[in-house]
Amino acid sequence: MRLPLLKLVALATAAAASAGLESKLPRRVKEVKNVAIIGAGAAGTSAAYYLRKFAEEEGLAVNITVFEKTDHIGGRTITVNAFNDPRQRVELGASIFIKDNHIMYNATKNFNLSPTGLTEPQPTDYTAIWDGETILFKSEAGASKWWDAARLFLKYGLVPYRAVRLVKSSVGTFLRLYDAPYFPFRSLTQRAFELGLLRLTGVTAVANSPVLIRSVPKINPDFVRDLMQSATRVNYASNMAYIHGLEAMSTRLLIQQVSFSTDGAVAIAGGNWQIFEKLLQHSGAAYYPNTSVAALAFQKGTDKPGSAPKYLVSTKSSTSRSKAMMLPTAFDNVILASPWQFSDIEAAHGVIKHRIDTIPYMKLHVTLFTSPFLLQPSFFGLKAGTKAPSNVYTTLGKDEEAHEGPKGVGRTGFYSISTLRTVTNPRTQGKEFLYKIFSAEPVNSTFLSDILGTPVPPTFISNETTSEVEPISWYYPHWFYSYPIESPRVTFQDPIVGRGLYYTSGVESFISTMETSALMGMNVARLMADDFAGVTRSRRGDRFAGAGDTRPRAPREDFWDSMDSEMGASMNFLGADEL
Repeated sequence: MRLPLLKLVALATAAAASAGLESKLPRRVKEVKNVAIIGAGAAGTSAAYYLRKFAEEEGLAVNITVFEKTDHIGGRTITVNAFNDPRQRVELGASIFIKDNHIMYNATKNFNLSPTGLTEPQPTDYTAIWDGETILFKSEAGASKWWDAARLFLKYGLVPYRAVRLVKSSVGTFLRLYDAPYFPFRSLTQRAFELGLLRLTGVTAVANSPVLIRSVPKINPDFVRDLMQSATRVNYASNMAYIHGLEAMSTRLLIQQVSFSTDGAVAIAGGNWQIFEKLLQHSGAAYYPNTSVAALAFQKGTDKPGSAPKYLVSTKSSTSRSKAMMLPTAFDNVILASPWQFSDIEAAHGVIKHRIDTIPYMKLHVTLFTSPFLLQPSFFGLKAGTKAPSNVYTTLGKDEEAHEGPKGVGRTGFYSISTLRTVTNPRTQGKEFLYKIFSAEPVNSTFLSDILGTPVPPTFISNETTSEVEPISWYYPHWFYSYPIESPRVTFQDPIVGRGLYYTSGVESFISTMETSALMGMNVARLMADDFAGVTRSRRGDRFAGAGDTRPRAPREDFWDSMDSEMGASMNFLGADEL
């Protein structure tokens, strides 16, 4: 099926409007720019919002079109309805963010979005670290932070305090990417070098890492295994031996897992995807859901040396077996705002100037279900009659060898089980427990029988039966390519991959979060607005502009030549042999 006629008319009208607006534009802006954004996740919606914002600040006119192959905004931030009841929504993907996530948190304020409680703990609830045989550490709901701190000190000494300081330092360094002179950046590798972060990305986060040893003297290997590794597993499904140091340390979620506190953590009532919906709405972009981009090509005659290329985009419906159709609008710039390797987009010869790396992603299984049964204490090696933990984060046992990817899950078979809250079963009107499991493989009836302590028949996952099974009243399995396998590296995919072609997902192998994707979206929007306005920036981040601007200016080298120069910057810096 082709795009509906009205959509084609809208795109054609936008192109015609561009021509009609030329006479009303500021002198230094010659025409309305048409920009295509492929993907309406965190990066795509952020790019649309900030491109509109920066364009207005520069006196630019832009038409923005966003194509999304699914039927929802927000990428991996998805909510589903327990019992198909929209009043009982639950987050399937990215569940929380923190106040240091400037773009996400500021959006909640700017758009008047309502935060919500993360869990509904009972006084006897506790969170545990489990290695498949023994509970290594636990924190009780409502317990004093000082009591938890005392227990951490008694078991691990001062190492938790030193590790938290290291994490805060890493976060503080990363946050410098939001401001001049480090923002905007055409080379992520160059900025990581300038900020000294390559010394963290170039090593693993295990206890024998030279960086970790220097930063956290007398580090306790039990602390690394028990608490730090449980954090990297629940956040990135990865063991410490197979995740680079920055990813392990720069996430503030690590601090929260160490203290088992969610202070400062935020979630939006009704789903975090609403942040990205608001960003898109306020961008004024034309939005086309269920629309897959099939091909990118140069408009004939615009790819000649010295000319600014224009792009032709071919799309097709994601919900039918339709053939791809080329749109009538030619786009000045295109933003690829989702992982290229999963896009199935055919790029014509010469479109992608800088090859986009294929990187391994983790396939994470997420299982939601409701049950009237609590978790079974004996499953976790506890005596009968004792209370099982309400939330369980896992790590490897001392006798287990770490592996990369799904094989690294170990004997526990899962990364975490969380009791999110109680919900109402509409059939019985009774209160039940809502669970969420992160695992390397799909859960089965045997596993559910073991953790609930009651038989769960295999038919609970059958699509052929509509009868409800007592132990499991509602069940929803899903899987994501959730984040890259964060192996150590010292080079990263940069955001400019062609002349007027931008890419956001390179940041995911640096740090993979909703916020960092949104930051890359904001970054490419700033780069694009600067290019449209003829703006160049010094190494200090000073802004100079083209004709009509009375501020001091420097001779502006060609934007794309400058991009190539910065992307090829020398890495022969002092101490490079230590990486």
